[in-house]
Amino acid sequence: MDFKDYYKILGVEPTADDKAIKAAYRKLARKYHPDVSKEKDAEAKFKDASEAYEALKSADKRAEYDDLRKYGQHGQPFQGPPGWQRRGGAGDFGGGQDGGDFSDFFSSIFGNRGPGFGGGQSGRSAGRRGQDVEMELAVFLEETLSNESKKISFQVPQYNAAGQHVSNTSKSLNVKIPAGVTDGERIRLKGQGAPGVGGGANGDLYLTIRFAPHPKFDVEGENLIITLPLAPWELALGAEVAVPTLTGKINLKVPAGSQNGQRMRAKGHGLLNKAGQRGYLFVQLKAVMPKHSDDEVKALWQELAKKAAFNPREHF
Repeated sequence: MDFKDYYKILGVEPTADDKAIKAAYRKLARKYHPDVSKEKDAEAKFKDASEAYEALKSADKRAEYDDLRKYGQHGQPFQGPPGWQRRGGAGDFGGGQDGGDFSDFFSSIFGNRGPGFGGGQSGRSAGRRGQDVEMELAVFLEETLSNESKKISFQVPQYNAAGQHVSNTSKSLNVKIPAGVTDGERIRLKGQGAPGVGGGANGDLYLTIRFAPHPKFDVEGENLIITLPLAPWELALGAEVAVPTLTGKINLKVPAGSQNGQRMRAKGHGLLNKAGQRGYLFVQLKAVMPKHSDDEVKALWQELAKKAAFNPREHF
């Protein structure tokens, strides 16, 4: 049984993310699909690409494969690490030329958990694990602080006993957003994917968290940033200003002589981290000039310019 480097088959690095792996598989599938390709050995290459994608698209399978990958070289006989036992082979799970679409090597690692495996030793159809479902979940920043559940709806593929996709059904769940969740984080909900076939386990649901853009706040790790508009005299003389947060308003004292672009911080008004603590709210000061000034106001600015005797470009 030869080792297969699934990353090499797809032409991606071992550090590739799910998006890159999916894109690489789709490119190869289009190139080598037996119905359209005239490439030499197109069918074999198409099966290799499908097998590689099946192994790497699931976080669980990919982690299991990565653990074994350091013990093998592509195209060379695979023995596995000390104490490692094959899960089975073509004779057990219907792999190889006489059975399903996956090789002995795949069967050895994953058993009969991939679609396309045929009968076991009894000749009956083995249970087949359901397909995982991926979806992106838009989350408002305020929701990351809430203990309330968020209702989500998604499409779940349905397969017949032969492993053919026959339809999609809608499914709804109430999901609690984990404390300290980050933008782009991938969350696994076990058993909430497509149903298994023939007694196989359900697939999983993977949620990729995407923070919805906020009209007031930018996100910087566990910290939030807000821009606070101030009149020039508020920067010069100091002011106490009500500043919005995710949970209300706080009074911020702006010291006299503050500078445009200066940052102030309020502890405990950012986002939650994994430890259950909240980060900082950084308040960035921004001087805003009046759009219109009458003659009397202009005269006061002129008088200020004379009395201040200030050159902002002295060291420019």
